[in-house]
Amino acid sequence: MENLGLNEIRDLFRDFFVSKGHYAGKSASLIPQNDKSLLIINSGMAPLKPYFAGVETPPSKRMTTCQKCIRTGDIDNVGKTARHGTFFEMLGNFSFGDYFKEQSLTWGWEFITEWLKMPKDRVWATVYQDDDEAHDIWVKLGMPEDHIVRLGKDDNFWEIGLGPCGPCSEIFFDRGEKYGCGKPDCKPGCDCDRYIEFWNHVFSQFSKEEDGSYSDLAHKNIDTGMGLERMACIMQGVDSIFDIDTIRHILNAVAEKAGVKYEQGSEQNDISLRIVTDHLRSMVFMISDGILPSNEGRGYVLRRLIRRAARNGMILGIDQDDFLAELADKVIEVSGGAYPELVEKQEYIKKIIRNEESQFSKTLANGLSILNDYMSDMDAKGEKVLAGELAFKLYDTYGFPIELTEEILAENGKTPDMEGFRQSMANQKETARAGQRDTSDEAWKDAGAYSHLPATEFLGYTETEAEAEVQFCGSYDRERKFLIFNRTPFYATSGGQLHDTGIVTAGEAKYHIVDVVKENGIFLHVVDADDSKKMDAVSEGDRVTLKIDSVKRNRISRGHSATHLLQQALRDVLGDHVMQAGSYVDENYLRFDFNHFEAMTGEEIRKVEDIVNAHIDEFLPIQMQEMPIEEAKKMGAMALFGEKYGDIVRVVSMGDYSVEFCGGTHLDNTGKIGAFKITAEYGVASGVRRVEAVTGSQVIQYLDAKAAILEEAASVLKTGEKDLPKRAEQLLQDNRDLEKELKALKADQIAGSVDAIIASAKDVNGVKLITKRFDDTDADQLREMSDAIKEHTDNVAMVFAAVNDGKIILITSVSEDLVSKGYHAGKIIKEVAKVAGGGGGGKAGMAQAGAKDASKLEDAFAKAEELIAVQ
Repeated sequence: MENLGLNEIRDLFRDFFVSKGHYAGKSASLIPQNDKSLLIINSGMAPLKPYFAGVETPPSKRMTTCQKCIRTGDIDNVGKTARHGTFFEMLGNFSFGDYFKEQSLTWGWEFITEWLKMPKDRVWATVYQDDDEAHDIWVKLGMPEDHIVRLGKDDNFWEIGLGPCGPCSEIFFDRGEKYGCGKPDCKPGCDCDRYIEFWNHVFSQFSKEEDGSYSDLAHKNIDTGMGLERMACIMQGVDSIFDIDTIRHILNAVAEKAGVKYEQGSEQNDISLRIVTDHLRSMVFMISDGILPSNEGRGYVLRRLIRRAARNGMILGIDQDDFLAELADKVIEVSGGAYPELVEKQEYIKKIIRNEESQFSKTLANGLSILNDYMSDMDAKGEKVLAGELAFKLYDTYGFPIELTEEILAENGKTPDMEGFRQSMANQKETARAGQRDTSDEAWKDAGAYSHLPATEFLGYTETEAEAEVQFCGSYDRERKFLIFNRTPFYATSGGQLHDTGIVTAGEAKYHIVDVVKENGIFLHVVDADDSKKMDAVSEGDRVTLKIDSVKRNRISRGHSATHLLQQALRDVLGDHVMQAGSYVDENYLRFDFNHFEAMTGEEIRKVEDIVNAHIDEFLPIQMQEMPIEEAKKMGAMALFGEKYGDIVRVVSMGDYSVEFCGGTHLDNTGKIGAFKITAEYGVASGVRRVEAVTGSQVIQYLDAKAAILEEAASVLKTGEKDLPKRAEQLLQDNRDLEKELKALKADQIAGSVDAIIASAKDVNGVKLITKRFDDTDADQLREMSDAIKEHTDNVAMVFAAVNDGKIILITSVSEDLVSKGYHAGKIIKEVAKVAGGGGGGKAGMAQAGAKDASKLEDAFAKAEELIAVQ
């Protein structure tokens, strides 16, 4: 048996099954597509479920893949054992109604004995207890009969609820007696570590029915799964995934960064090394697939992995804020050949990790300080359980992950009250719900009366005016009524696009439509309050004329078409990770939310504007087509993630530049957008940015408003508009010069009062303690003053407070001779600042803190005296 590297095994598996007529598919994204049952892809067959279910047609009836997978169910055990991990690769070969049991096992035997050259006497198999066919196939292939073990349904029958299911056969490798339990009947199925399962062949041949019975499937399928890392352990003769070539390469880099050696130091060091190594692999692959750190869903999984790895780096003694970003290169070194997207997105991946490390560093410093205070109080009271409301406060107020609180408490022999934590969480949600606006008045009181109607025929893609028949008239809320017609040109609010408004003419009467809502394909046309009072004459069956406000529609369509160009331009400038996270378009402006990890620079904003305007000037034709969803995907049409689409979709393309799934209204040419201008860019949630923009005539209005501001500013500064920058810079420089003069005067004043300040010292326990409040003084001046005092005298400790516009800065300074006696400015200021509602820290000689309550400064000074007295 050869010692094969992980990458070699992956290539051999693919080449073997390609030689057997299999299509080699690329690994799917870790983000499930059109599958809301999964948060993250966790098995080789998960992305292929539509093929097994017959919903989609596979590229071939025979496929082989190596699928990236993440499993987080055992995340708390990762590191504590040498076998748990969150990221792994699953090799698999699949048949969709083509070959079945005999061919699958035959090829399995050929691959492991001829291509991997495993000793046949060390290969075992388990089969379902009633599966004589699988048993006989193994015997026919040459496996000794005493190496075939029959097991029951729990071990060798695969089913999840109703639907396709079937028996399976697992292949094991005998690691030898030294790993066994010593029992004479030890074999696969035993709980000891002698036999390691590495390849499962699932034979989907039945369908489980609602009555519990099993029927034969018309088309039988094969689904196999081989853990790549586990197979590498076998081929390389190692006991742990952390010892195989590629993963050990990463672990060694982590150990070198920490200045420690794996399995040659403390158990805690080994645990932390394994955690950082495993989590590095997961975060690199997750980010490359477009997952960004956030506070929910798969984004929270990523955030938790990064933060857990960062903290364990600190435990290892790594004193570098961006060490994970740097070590990400090691993951890409060993996996970039098989997954070129890692190399393509290398700098982006590192930027995301670096950004999250930086944020966590701030969160951790604050949270750890507070948690340490909590633990000190617990120790003083002899308590082992942290109150649930305190754990929740750490989580809710300071952003400190509850899992991290659990880990740190556990390391100190303590636990949080998780039931209390969950109750605090529930209380907060209930409070939030109670504060929401009561919308019961807006419920559709007559909803049941029109639910039988057919879907409204929408004409708005091509028509702005139409004849229609009234099908229903009902009450929308206390003041307004609504009308339903058999057909309509009015667009109902959806997909981020605002509804149309317009007029309904019924005989001599006209009714103003102010809102249009769609429910299950039925369009409700809401009439304004004044007209609703005069609608008694409208009856079902009446013929009416519907006419939308064309100017408003044109302005909305202009903005909507611009959002399509905007999305593609953002991807061009920022990267392919950019995906729509929400949008809104009305007649006045547009906004577009997208996944991105940091604020756009001014240069990036200008580039996006230039790209959009360039494609406007190209007068690209805008085409709208309905087609089967598979055809649309082949065109490369972008879909809104999480949106459910039918078999037939509408695709909007703008030349060859932008192709998207979209049900909204658009222009017929990009040139009609006129112009595009971004007016704002800001964050709306973790990992989500928002762009606001205007188009066409709104750009002129925006620029006119800017010009008016410039004109007013020029008038106030008594200069021409062209000279405004120069005049503003001159004023700023004048202001800086004046500030320097004031600081110099203040410094002279302070220097002149050093002797007086020293004379005001109070003798406390043989120490000269100086406490003093200063108004309109900054931190630099306080530090300069303390340094000057320490030059003039020794055996001195100072606590100074600067109060400026309600903001308080505290400085604690201790002379070197006192530091040598054990006095510590950082410890002193921590307690002093707490009295005034603040916090901070620092070194033994000098420390700084912020505070909130100026009325408590005298109490804070008294606390300093108390601390010095008991030193």
